[in-house]
Amino acid sequence: MVYLPTTLAQELGFYKEEGVEVELQDFEGGAKALQALIGGSADVVSGYYDHTIQMAAERREFVAFVTMLRYPGLVLVSSPQAADRVSSIPALKGGIVGVTSPGSSSHMFLTFLLAKNQLAADSVSVTAIGSGASSLAAIESGRIDAAWIGDPAFTLVRKRNPAIHVLADLRTEEGTRKAFGVGMYASAVLYTSGAWLNAHRDTAARLARAMVKTLGWMGSHTEQEIADRVPKRLRGDDDALYVEALKASRAIFSTDGRMTADGAAAVRQVLDVSMPKVHDATIDLSRTYTNDLIPGR
Repeated sequence: MVYLPTTLAQELGFYKEEGVEVELQDFEGGAKALQALIGGSADVVSGYYDHTIQMAAERREFVAFVTMLRYPGLVLVSSPQAADRVSSIPALKGGIVGVTSPGSSSHMFLTFLLAKNQLAADSVSVTAIGSGASSLAAIESGRIDAAWIGDPAFTLVRKRNPAIHVLADLRTEEGTRKAFGVGMYASAVLYTSGAWLNAHRDTAARLARAMVKTLGWMGSHTEQEIADRVPKRLRGDDDALYVEALKASRAIFSTDGRMTADGAAAVRQVLDVSMPKVHDATIDLSRTYTNDLIPGR
């Protein structure tokens, strides 16, 4: 669901309306999507903004040009089997925690929250569980003690296992502020390399317009109407559950596609704690995103 606008833009025909032909490719985590961009098999990534900052720390220019989420939209939750002993982040010490992939945004969130609770990054074992069905299977199998998952997987696992503990909920301003100390946290964006953006600025602008149209459409339609336009393979067999999950995560979506300076700074703050290479780097955040392609600017 954190990348729902990317899919909806295609289902609603907004890419075609803007004159671009888009092929969507799925990857098991943001780190792998970034690798595809670096390797040239993808032109643009629908991923988390923090990757542009990570690349800036390596003196590589990657730029976010439309923002889809204002909160990360993920939930750190105990597994059903570990619920009796894992009810807080300090209780994760010595346990196994699932992230989408090593080096992903969920991995950075975990490292930050461990540090906030005076725990070293290596005080837990981290394992890749992907997202969607694979993350759901991992957490319900009992092979991990906790995991980052998003909706609709979280809504489903909580319904089937009401005793699980929510350790961090990044779907709301309140939960994001509790975790990171800030109410706005730039999350899912469309980003690309600076070189591609400079060479294909018109195409990027068309993508930005398609995304802003999608966010506007989402803001003016009900959860049921949105769910009706989501492909069955993504929303699953339980339509009512998907609508319930969408209601719970509705607040995460941006209304205008713009990045805010505060939202970008919040991401830098988390990465300063969780990634030494970012902490030690001199980074001009203004070069990691642009609002210049957002309609109505």
